[in-house]
Amino acid sequence: QPHMVESGGGSVQAGGSLNLSCTVSGFAMTYCLAWFRQALGKEREGVANLNTRASPTYAESVLGRFTISRDIAKNTLFLQMNDLKPEDSGIYYCAGRPYRGCPSGPGTISDFDYWGQGTQVTVSA
Repeated sequence: QPHMVESGGGSVQAGGSLNLSCTVSGFAMTYCLAWFRQALGKEREGVANLNTRASPTYAESVLGRFTISRDIAKNTLFLQMNDLKPEDSGIYYCAGRPYRGCPSGPGTISDFDYWGQGTQVTVSA
């Protein structure tokens, strides 16, 4: 049974950093994995994904500030977020897409099959 659990969210001031984690079970870490976020009143958007060769793709809004990575031995996906801005606030979700490569670009909700429950990130000005 596929299962994904996020952790590491919290409240920080603008310019601060957070490191999100997502523990994965029930399917291989070597498939496409991603981070999405959803701000209040807005649609869920792709932030970053990592393909089977561990090559990342980022949304333009986070390029240069966020880093996606994985530790296969620990079954964990990470999102290191630096220089956070108030517009980065929202619920962050990890997602998995087994048996296929990553979509072009950060992806959309329909591109991914498995989801975590989300972790809240709040960035104050």
